[in-house]
Amino acid sequence: MADMSYVHIIDYYHLHTESINELMDSILSGVNDASIYIDADTLQSAMSRLEEKYPFVSMLYTLDPDGKQNSPNISPNPKLSDPSPIGKDRSHRPYFVQTNEDPTHTITSPYLSISGRSLCVSVMAKVYSDDREVIGYIVLDASLTEVISFMMGDQRRRQFNGVFKCIYAAISIGLFCVVGILFYFAMSELVSIFTAPEGETVEHYAKPFGTIIYLTLALAIFDLAKTTLEEEVLMHKDIFRHSSTRRTITRFMAAILVAVSIEALVLMFKSVMSDSGMLTGAVMMLLAAAALLLSLGAYVYLGAKAEVLMLESNQPRPRR
Repeated sequence: MADMSYVHIIDYYHLHTESINELMDSILSGVNDASIYIDADTLQSAMSRLEEKYPFVSMLYTLDPDGKQNSPNISPNPKLSDPSPIGKDRSHRPYFVQTNEDPTHTITSPYLSISGRSLCVSVMAKVYSDDREVIGYIVLDASLTEVISFMMGDQRRRQFNGVFKCIYAAISIGLFCVVGILFYFAMSELVSIFTAPEGETVEHYAKPFGTIIYLTLALAIFDLAKTTLEEEVLMHKDIFRHSSTRRTITRFMAAILVAVSIEALVLMFKSVMSDSGMLTGAVMMLLAAAALLLSLGAYVYLGAKAEVLMLESNQPRPRR
């Protein structure tokens, strides 16, 4: 499964904004101390502790009272650890601009990180001296995708994403190979209609139906392989929402519905041209296709209603 798109990330952020803010606030409160601001080794030690418990924390650094960075970027990612930003003016950043509105912590809305090139949130806290004077600020950056994964208990599953992708990709390739074999048989059946020697006793009207059967099976299997590749490898599939499962089932059942309908028509034509005993089977297949269509419609409708109710129940209630 692919990583969450920006739309999914922002959607989850708005759904769980209050919980995310409380989590970030509590993390920074646990390490906020004047010794971190003064001693670089203490800052590095604090980052190491955060990395063990909160793997989504991407960076930690400090600012002076004027908003200029006075520590290197402390990060578990070597690419982000950089001493060069020391002295850089951060007073224009959103977390610093908003600091006068909150006496303790400031948490930003999601933004695209220049260093990590991913959506992240930053939380900043004032660092006080023993005399309760502001001596600077400590800033913590966190990957929003990883924060959401951490809160939803999805980290362990994400570790196996590479394995899942390989397995689903192999299954999709196998299904595409089956589609190729069926297409070859269909073309062979079609060519035999024009290359059959004169006087052959085989009834030629039956051969096009064989071609249709092969192509119909190829169509259904191709759509299944395409759906598997898209849903499980190329796109992000949100396992916490029923709409993802509903979309997969709908696409698969729609392919089966088309295949059954075409097979029913083939049987009906055969019954008209040769064997009238096939008419009963053709009618039964058409009735089965109609029942499948009604059932699929009911499933999609009820699933959509259930999704709306679930989203409404998860909306944060205003505090009194």
